Amino acid sequence: MSGPAAGTADAATAADAVCLGESMVTFLPSQPGRLADVPSFGRGIGGAESNVACALAAAGHRAAWVGRVGADGFGDHLVETIASYGVDTSAVRRDPVRPTGIYFRTATDRGTDTHEVAYYRAGSAASAMSPANMPYEELFAGRILHLSGITAALSGDCLELMRELTAARPGRPLVSFDVNHRPHLWRGGDADASVLLELARRADLVFVGEDEAEEAWGIVGAEAIRAAVPEPSVLVVKRGSAGATVFAPGPRPGPRSSHAGGAGVAAGEAERAAAGAGSGDTVTHVPALHVDVVAAVGAGDAFAAGFLSATLRGLPVRDRARHGHLMAAAVLTVPGDLTEPPARDHADRLVALGDDAWGTLRLGPGWTAADRASEEVRTP
Repeated sequence: MSGPAAGTADAATAADAVCLGESMVTFLPSQPGRLADVPSFGRGIGGAESNVACALAAAGHRAAWVGRVGADGFGDHLVETIASYGVDTSAVRRDPVRPTGIYFRTATDRGTDTHEVAYYRAGSAASAMSPANMPYEELFAGRILHLSGITAALSGDCLELMRELTAARPGRPLVSFDVNHRPHLWRGGDADASVLLELARRADLVFVGEDEAEEAWGIVGAEAIRAAVPEPSVLVVKRGSAGATVFAPGPRPGPRSSHAGGAGVAAGEAERAAAGAGSGDTVTHVPALHVDVVAAVGAGDAFAAGFLSATLRGLPVRDRARHGHLMAAAVLTVPGDLTEPPARDHADRLVALGDDAWGTLRLGPGWTAADRASEEVRTP
């Protein structure tokens, strides 16, 4: 069982994956504490989709990030920093009027009550993205188009852009969608729940956390989430320390054809997506790793990048999820949202471990630099 492959675009395709979304300059605290008490901040970058692009490029793929930034110093910093990871930023648009978004955050875990984030993104350049001003040719140039629910929350124009990009059309690349529910970004009411569900059901590959599905949709459990989101060929339910559950089609015979799910996706997979959940799904549960966490930020984006990287390589579903866990572990063992991933052969050796060895694998700071996978294997 391998699930849907990424679209097999022409060899001259500009990118393996194109990621669209807002990236911002982030200010990281010099010490723990309330924002009111932090004396100084260091500058970095933050953005779910650009994080995925950077991780994919660092893993050896041709990745592009498409967004909109201000014609200001912060915009320069974003584009230059993202490009330094090997990401193609040539399709990024500059807004002569609107500023680049910025935000400040505390050092605590996002999931805790003490975590604070102060966003200054209202009216940002990215919020002006729309179907009229974004480069469709570049967006559809890759084998995968990766999107997230954050973009839909930025403005009405951004939502319309997301609807256009997820609309069924011939030759559409494989559309990957990370729900990324951020309640504070939405403009009240239940719009976030219905919009995120709508967009998820229009995608080919969906990432959603079990916790955010409960918060946004009131749905509990992986099977119930699949029942609510039957259309995507692959649904990845992230379950935190419990691991990930992947719903994907079993092997199907038949010719390959171009369709709304992306060029090169098997015709049988399109039929399964149209039929809905229960029509040939194989359910794969992949346990999470034991990780000595340094900072609990960026893991979701890193997991998506690892899963997409393995998807581009045509690996089996279990291995895709394991690569996701490894990429997440790389980020969890450093202070920031981005880091150098493990070398591919190193990661492949870890992914190939038997279930018992995988279950006892423990990773801590510096593990990605080790030359031999056995150096990180120890019982918890």
